[in-house]
Amino acid sequence: MFALLGRLFGSDAATGKVIEHASSALDKLIYTSEEKADRQAEDTAKARGMVIDWLQATSGQNLARRILALMIATVWLLQYVSAQVLSIASVWAETPEATNKLIASSSIISTNAAQMDGAMMLLLSFYFAAPYMGRIVEGAMTKFGTKPPPPQIK
Repeated sequence: MFALLGRLFGSDAATGKVIEHASSALDKLIYTSEEKADRQAEDTAKARGMVIDWLQATSGQNLARRILALMIATVWLLQYVSAQVLSIASVWAETPEATNKLIASSSIISTNAAQMDGAMMLLLSFYFAAPYMGRIVEGAMTKFGTKPPPPQIK
C-alpha cells in the first residue's frame, strides 16, 4: 500500500511526510484534559513569575505601598466602626427623629465603606495571597464596577 502511495506522491519519503502531517493534524484537533492542565500550570507559573518580577522591579516603592495600604485600611475600618457605633446609638436615642438621623448616617457610612471592599480585597490579597491575585483581582474589579443604591432616608 505504501509503495502505491509512494508512486502517487513521488517517493516513499513523500508518503511518510503525508502520513506524518496527517497524524500531526489529527493530534492537534484533539485537546486533552492533560494538555489543558499542562497549559494552565504553565500560565500560572508565568503569572507568578510576573508578580515576583514586578515586586523586585518596584521594591523601592515598598514604603509608599505600605503607607497607601495603611491609609486605605484605616479609612475603611473607621467607616465600618463608626457605622456600627451609630447603629448602636440609634437604639438609645431619645426621640424618633434622632433615631432616624442616626440610622440614616449609619446607612450612608456603611454604603461608602462597602464601596471600598474591593480595594480592601486587593490590599489583603496583595499582602497575603499574591499567588492567587488573578482570581481576586477579577472579583475586586467586579466589586468596583457595581454602584450601590443610594441610602434610603426615612
